[in-house]
Amino acid sequence: MHNEESPLTTVPAARIATVPVPAQSTYQNRVAEYWNAEENPVNLELGKIDDLYHHHYGIGAADRSMLDEPDPDRRRDLITGELHRLEHAQAELLASHLGPLSPADRVFDAGCGRGGGSVTAHLGYGCHADGVTISAKQADFANEQARRRGIDGKVRYHHRNMLDTGFTSGAYAASWNNESTMYVELDLLFAEHARLLRRGGRYVVITGCYNDTYGQASREVSLINAHYICDIHPRSEYFRAMARNRLVPVHVEDLTAATIPYWELRKEADHLVTGIEDTFLTAYRNGSFQYLLIVADRV
Repeated sequence: MHNEESPLTTVPAARIATVPVPAQSTYQNRVAEYWNAEENPVNLELGKIDDLYHHHYGIGAADRSMLDEPDPDRRRDLITGELHRLEHAQAELLASHLGPLSPADRVFDAGCGRGGGSVTAHLGYGCHADGVTISAKQADFANEQARRRGIDGKVRYHHRNMLDTGFTSGAYAASWNNESTMYVELDLLFAEHARLLRRGGRYVVITGCYNDTYGQASREVSLINAHYICDIHPRSEYFRAMARNRLVPVHVEDLTAATIPYWELRKEADHLVTGIEDTFLTAYRNGSFQYLLIVADRV
């Protein structure tokens, strides 16, 4: 669902012969095809500002003064810049919960999209980062960005399945999902994070989830599922699946109110709208959908 970020993936055997290629379902193939073909301006135009392509939503108070700008081109550029500032603030919030980390530590970005989250973590801590995406196109794009930044020795992206990465058990000090959990079964996902994390390692997720105190998923949540070809999980299932997979929450934060200004501003961006903006705003405001941060330790 992210602002259009990918999760699952397979390994091209020609590229990494030592890693087995897990079988893909028809659904996984559809997701991979979607992200290989995706060229959405709300991802690409924001990322061009500073070559940080985040593929997720933003948080924080939005500067709406540019809506009064009479010049349409300048107005467009100002809105794009403000939306990118908000989404980078989200990435920095997630990264702030990964530490303390040292430059010798490794971190795992599950569903890395075009790679902005891994770069943010590396710039913050100097750590090594491995990103995984189901899209070969995204992995190639992200690796090229790392080369251009001169950080490809420490930040690498892989075309693999985040449910079965082939990475070494216990090799990671921290790992995360940023708006990619709605493409997978949570037990399978959290089992892989628990396998990869060392004891005491930190897992962080920011996700949209439906509020099951209201019962089943609302009409708006169903529309979001259809838009992103995903399956949004109920809030309670995150905590149940974590408990089953040795991940103990240490911090939970409801970011719903913090993300609404991003969506309100994005709705005003004629060059970036995707048609799902009103659905998100309605779901957040009626309480059926929440934007949640969960931080957990691997025990």
